[in-house]
Amino acid sequence: MRLAFDLHMHSCLSPCGGEENTPADLAAMCALAGLQVVALTDHNTVGNCPGFCSAARRNGLLALPGMELCTREEVHVVCLFPDLDSAFAFDKYVRGKLLPIPNDPETFGPQTLMDDRDGVLGEETAFLAGAADIGVYDAAALASAYGGVAFPAHIDRPSFSLLGNLGFWDWGMGFPLAEVSLRCPPELSERPDLKGVRLIQNCDAHYLSQVPDAHQYLEVPEVTPGAVLEWLRLGGRDKR
Repeated sequence: MRLAFDLHMHSCLSPCGGEENTPADLAAMCALAGLQVVALTDHNTVGNCPGFCSAARRNGLLALPGMELCTREEVHVVCLFPDLDSAFAFDKYVRGKLLPIPNDPETFGPQTLMDDRDGVLGEETAFLAGAADIGVYDAAALASAYGGVAFPAHIDRPSFSLLGNLGFWDWGMGFPLAEVSLRCPPELSERPDLKGVRLIQNCDAHYLSQVPDAHQYLEVPEVTPGAVLEWLRLGGRDKR
């Protein structure tokens, strides 16, 4: 099956996410954009994934629960999981690796927990905008231990990215592929260290207006989280 996908988006739970990015409205916008497979990846948390996944199902979408982990090196890594139980188990581990300080909404923005009908469940008080004490060389194996898949986010950007912060790609990190932004310069793929690396484009939407129309596709035998994760594990290639 050929499905339009985008696997990196934020809700109002991310301190830098727009307040209009409620789980329900974000899912509806994804459906309007023609996307079929999506993921919610708030910063260092999966707290709004239940609401988003439920709203996505209501809109006919397959949604994967996820997180944009900020590693010790301040490299952003997208981590996706097959189900909410796995995602929350990973979330619990990451929570123990965050700085034990509260969020300052005036400085970093509010962190709003919501259900699938835009009901406010509360405010996340933990500081989600910082880095977790997890190394980038450990991120892929850690996500895998919880049944998930991880890949570095927006590697073409100068900050909070693998290439921007470390300066190189290393297969030894265990990532099966990498993400670039929608405005990635085409010459990036010509870097010698990226030879053989599949680059996928995700929107990293923090506001509803940043959700793009369907722009790329994956081929899977069935419309399930497991099939999507396997496609990612294979480096964005069909299983033959």
